[in-house]
Amino acid sequence: MIDRSDVEAAWARIKPHVRRTPVIELPGGSLGLSHPVAVKLEQLQVSGTFKGRGAFHKLVSSPVPAAGVIAASGGNHGAAVAYAARALGHRAEIFVPTISSPAKVARLRSYGATVTQVGAVYAEARDASEKRAAETGALIVHAYEDPGVFAGAGTVALEFAEQSRLDTLLVAVGGGGLIAGCATAIGAATRIVAVETEGTPSLFEARRAGKPVPVAISGIAADALGASQIGAPNFEIAQKLVADALLVTDDAVRAAQRALWDELRVVAEPSGATSLAALMAGAYRPAPGERVGVLICGANTDLGAIPT
Repeated sequence: MIDRSDVEAAWARIKPHVRRTPVIELPGGSLGLSHPVAVKLEQLQVSGTFKGRGAFHKLVSSPVPAAGVIAASGGNHGAAVAYAARALGHRAEIFVPTISSPAKVARLRSYGATVTQVGAVYAEARDASEKRAAETGALIVHAYEDPGVFAGAGTVALEFAEQSRLDTLLVAVGGGGLIAGCATAIGAATRIVAVETEGTPSLFEARRAGKPVPVAISGIAADALGASQIGAPNFEIAQKLVADALLVTDDAVRAAQRALWDELRVVAEPSGATSLAALMAGAYRPAPGERVGVLICGANTDLGAIPT
């Protein structure tokens, strides 16, 4: 397990390689909300999502063999690993499921990675990647169960807390790496709330069962939040440091995407808008005076995919 000092050490290691993304403080009345909200534009991170932080941390803190690195991904983690590998001079091979969007696959290839599409869902792509790594000796960079990866992901919360005073942080969840890192970083002082779509409820169902359990994956955010089971170490952290897990509909996510574009001209993929959807749809209702922050955590989508 990791603690805040591990996230702080990760931040020091990756600062030369990643961007400090901006925070917009929106007054009440913005985005259809009656209360103020702080929005961190992490979709401006290298590779288009927060995943760049974890990928760089894994690669700068681990020995990388001549065979390079290998990863399985719905698209965003793979893009981050490919970007970091190219920047650091390593080969990258990425496995993605057939549900990955063409925009994400194109971005992977633009970073020079060898891309293999296999399996209907992330878990099948992960199995194929692990078999390939056993053959080649490449370093596996896991999307969310690697402490080095989620320590890097947690640096976004340290940065956010430095930029804005937060009582509560809403975080989208897939496999749980981002929320594990964020909770480790600032969960002792800040209320951390998980947000998932109804079609990707890995943490929500694990909390109901008291342990990670398989879930069926579907819906608008399946390519990014579609882990069929929450990571075990991530769930352990969430049990201690995450206050609640909420579900939102696909329609609520579409509405959040549209509001971000209409009002801020911010492009967010479905997973990137999921945390905001919880506020806009009323799944999370702040108390009077509560300082709420949301992460817009990714933007790897086509402009034509923004709902109208």
